[in-house]
Amino acid sequence: MILEKENSIKYNPSEAENLKVEEHSNFDPEFRENPKDLKGIIVRASSIVLLIGAAYLVYVLQNDFSRYNLERLDTLWGRIFFAIAGALFLFKAGFFAYNLYLYLRYKPISSVADDALPTCTVIVPAYNEGKQVWATLMSLAKSDYPAEKLQLLAIDDGSKDDTWEWMQEAKRTLGDRVSIYQQPENKGKRHALYRGFHLGTGEIFVTVDSDSEVTKDTLRNLVSPFVVNEKCGAVAGNIRVLNNGKKALLPKMLDVSFVLSFEFVRSAESSLESVLCTPGALAAYRSEAVFKVLPEWINQTFMGQPSDIGEDRAMTNMILKNGYHVLFQRNAYAYTNVPEKYSGLYKMFIRWGRSNVRENLAMAKYVFTDFREGSKVGSRILFFNQVIKLVMSYPFILLMLFFIITHPVLFISSTLLSILIWSSFPVLFYAKKYKLSESFWAYSYSILYTFGLFWITPYAIATASKRGWLTRG
Repeated sequence: MILEKENSIKYNPSEAENLKVEEHSNFDPEFRENPKDLKGIIVRASSIVLLIGAAYLVYVLQNDFSRYNLERLDTLWGRIFFAIAGALFLFKAGFFAYNLYLYLRYKPISSVADDALPTCTVIVPAYNEGKQVWATLMSLAKSDYPAEKLQLLAIDDGSKDDTWEWMQEAKRTLGDRVSIYQQPENKGKRHALYRGFHLGTGEIFVTVDSDSEVTKDTLRNLVSPFVVNEKCGAVAGNIRVLNNGKKALLPKMLDVSFVLSFEFVRSAESSLESVLCTPGALAAYRSEAVFKVLPEWINQTFMGQPSDIGEDRAMTNMILKNGYHVLFQRNAYAYTNVPEKYSGLYKMFIRWGRSNVRENLAMAKYVFTDFREGSKVGSRILFFNQVIKLVMSYPFILLMLFFIITHPVLFISSTLLSILIWSSFPVLFYAKKYKLSESFWAYSYSILYTFGLFWITPYAIATASKRGWLTRG
């Protein structure tokens, strides 16, 4: 029997009596910060100088580079390599153009009127989150959503720190507006959500990570697609970085990366009604769709082991398989904390990578069937692009090592030149929507990913059966 505890422990930290919601400057989507972060400026400037220097070096060495390629092209293996590389380039270029077309077609759905909004249950699972869970609940409580239609649940997944005490503090502040529960032991995020789904009474379930905060209009914008599209089974929110105002450089890089991943990529996927992953930080699900897949979802296994990661991608995948549309709402913002150190970053990416491998295998079983009404071509193209990324990860590493050994200078300079060219799109995309000076973090992030995180996908494939959250103590 699952134990439930509400307000059984008094928590009176000296600061708790007068706590108020801390407004985060990034909550304004048009926020324009002018950071006086000398370290950050140096990193961005160095990246740009390095990339421009690489371009010049490729220009200087172009004769050697051309001769190097021609010597190897005039062989059977050279022709095969050129044919495969050319085909992949054409596919990726074509896929980018296709995404751009879909992005230009995309429009977020405007919020519906109060009387049309459905009843909504917000579930916040938390593990070792400390004070941040209180801030998350406070931000949700400030939502511009009819109080009589909103149910707020917080579930402590057997935390070993003061998470439960901060939940109780939120309960004392919010009263009946929030219900708090405590798992008897840490069973994982999937089980905490599972409990929330059974406790919830709303027509729509919204899941919010306990290290995330939302804007005032997030909830109403997030659930509005369910009202105007009866086939909509899930909606992905727009995720930005909460802790990018600190001195750490990784959050600044990730914020630029997130903007491209969500506001460009998921906008394109939404135009196909086939968003591949509704993020744990902010997602909404039609309760009817959830209960259709819930037994399969909670009992999901991979290679005989229970799945304890990738619950968001798994839920999305199963809802898609059942014929529902999955959309993205660009106007529904959540700000989430991301790793500030390299070790935390690569562990997060490994977890995402393993989930990606598992769910692409699961998707392969239904994507070429008649899994829903209407066109399925777009979903299949998205799936094929995912497969290409996985399949080419090992040849890419082998090819990279070959070039490093044979022509290290040409490898580094040509790779940096490629980064300069391909990363200019996210730079321009971010600059147009937000701030020019911050957009240059796209170059820094691309350099970091190319030289410091290139091994993630091959490693995730090789260790896809491993369990564990990795980034939680």
